[in-house]
Amino acid sequence: MKTKDLFSRITAACSVASFTLVAATSGMNCPEAFGQPPSNSSPTAELSTPAKLADKYFDDYYQQYLILFPLEATAIGDNRYNNLLPARISEDFIAREKSLYQKTLSNLDLVDSAKLDESRALAKEILVYELKIRLDGLKYRGERIPASQFDGLHLSFAQMGSGTGSHPFKSVKDYDDWLQRMEAFSVWTRIAQEQYRKGMAEGYVLPRALVQKMAPQLLDESIVGTDLDKNVFYQPILNMPSSFPAADKDRLTKAFRDAIQQSVIPAYRSLGTFLKDEYLPVSRESSGISAIPGGKEEYLHWTRYWTTTNLTPDEIFEIGQSEVARIRAEMELVKKQMGYQGELADFFVFLRDDPQFLIFKSPTEVIDAFAAIRGKIEPKLDSMFKNRPKTPFEIRRTEAFRENTASAEYMPGTADGTRAGIFYTPIPDATKFNVTSGMESLFLHEAIPGHHYQISLQQENEKLPQFARILWYGAYGEGWALYCESLGKELGLYTDPRQYIGALNDEMHRAIRLVVDPGLHWRGWTREQAIEYMMQNESMSLQGATAEIERYMAVPAQALSYKIGSLKIRELRTRYEKLLGPKFSLAEFHDQILKQGGMPLSILERRLDAWANSQK
Repeated sequence: MKTKDLFSRITAACSVASFTLVAATSGMNCPEAFGQPPSNSSPTAELSTPAKLADKYFDDYYQQYLILFPLEATAIGDNRYNNLLPARISEDFIAREKSLYQKTLSNLDLVDSAKLDESRALAKEILVYELKIRLDGLKYRGERIPASQFDGLHLSFAQMGSGTGSHPFKSVKDYDDWLQRMEAFSVWTRIAQEQYRKGMAEGYVLPRALVQKMAPQLLDESIVGTDLDKNVFYQPILNMPSSFPAADKDRLTKAFRDAIQQSVIPAYRSLGTFLKDEYLPVSRESSGISAIPGGKEEYLHWTRYWTTTNLTPDEIFEIGQSEVARIRAEMELVKKQMGYQGELADFFVFLRDDPQFLIFKSPTEVIDAFAAIRGKIEPKLDSMFKNRPKTPFEIRRTEAFRENTASAEYMPGTADGTRAGIFYTPIPDATKFNVTSGMESLFLHEAIPGHHYQISLQQENEKLPQFARILWYGAYGEGWALYCESLGKELGLYTDPRQYIGALNDEMHRAIRLVVDPGLHWRGWTREQAIEYMMQNESMSLQGATAEIERYMAVPAQALSYKIGSLKIRELRTRYEKLLGPKFSLAEFHDQILKQGGMPLSILERRLDAWANSQK
């Protein structure tokens, strides 16, 4: 889920008080002028053709984007700006962001799409869509809620600082870069408090149930504890490469201790205390965004943003109800197959609580079970996919400091292969890891062929403009991953009814989102009402349902993207199977979806229709 623009380096003379990007000032130079390509960009191409003009504007946008959003540069393995940390919530930053979008749109207007080849014309169309939807979103001033219990720099910063995230800790420079980011983090927390206060004054605040979760995150002992050996930000020192010169080891050890004790810990404590003492008392009792000023209009925007469609919240609600009914009927069949005689609601309790489904004794056994799923599907993938990613892939247990609140997830690798794509799964207690939780469907979604194939192939595709290699659309990316869950039987999975009921439960989970998300944000449902609906229709504990509903409360409409996207992809596959008959190739269909990278569903459908008609 993401935003972008240009800035290079900051010194005291570069208006550090604006805090657009913050970094240590030693040895840095100010950018000569906003909007110019960075000094290390490639020479300006000859602009004699529309194609070269388009390539220049694509590249200008990409280079400026990475400088303004250096964490995203780090995430894709571009380490040029690893010492910078964005304060994306500052007024100055937002002004620069808006300026980039408007300037790029003006530039693209100068390019005649009719004179571009198909690939460039498509890239231009996608980028124009991207810039316009982002500009539309800026007017809702979401910076007044800088972070939530589900999403925010306070969470991603700790993961990076632990040494297990995207920031590398392989060289002395990597460590020095992170020192500058630690110094900058305290500035972000200060701006965050200022923005929260603006929201407080205008009634634009988070629900109380979410704020109650945030202070414990910020004040967790693994983050603010004074025993540095147990502090997540000190782990890179404990794991420092032995090849570093002794003088650097000593210097970095002292510098990290000072930065953690004097900057990072106080910053987390300050923000955590603010949220607990000042923000929590004025947080709202309501659950949905429609309860705050301008909330209904904002929800319509986020619905368009996340689904990349013009579906209304009411239409989505009705689609969700229909899908819930369909999946319930399939669950009834599996219930009978498993020999259970009771009601579906009781069946959910049975699946969740019966000891026969708690088969694991250690985290290693859980990881090995996921590895076995990979081994089972590998021989069948060649018949479904023309191309496989070159990016390496790993399965890991989620880090302890965030394991209790995290969901299973995929962290992309880098196109050059220096960092593997990683499937993370939280295992706080292996003896409570339920085999009916949908392990096979989860792996297909988060790992292979879901996010790992889609993201890696997009990043590796050198035929795409660089900006297009890192674009993300929830309806496309999450829609693809959820569609991949439906490939389970074709890949030799779901033969065990315990796994198939887990897969149905996962599909139901995404269908429920189409009901509870507009229920919360459009129809005035309470948090408790949404939790009850979720538990009535899937096998989920009260704790799990609560965490999910609170996630939807924190990020309106994001949860709609999964099912809306997967329904569209399945609809297109069915359409082309009927249209092409024996000429239909599943591997070619999948290749057509993945070969041009992420895009809005409307553009994807038009492009695939043209492909299918050409096959006739």
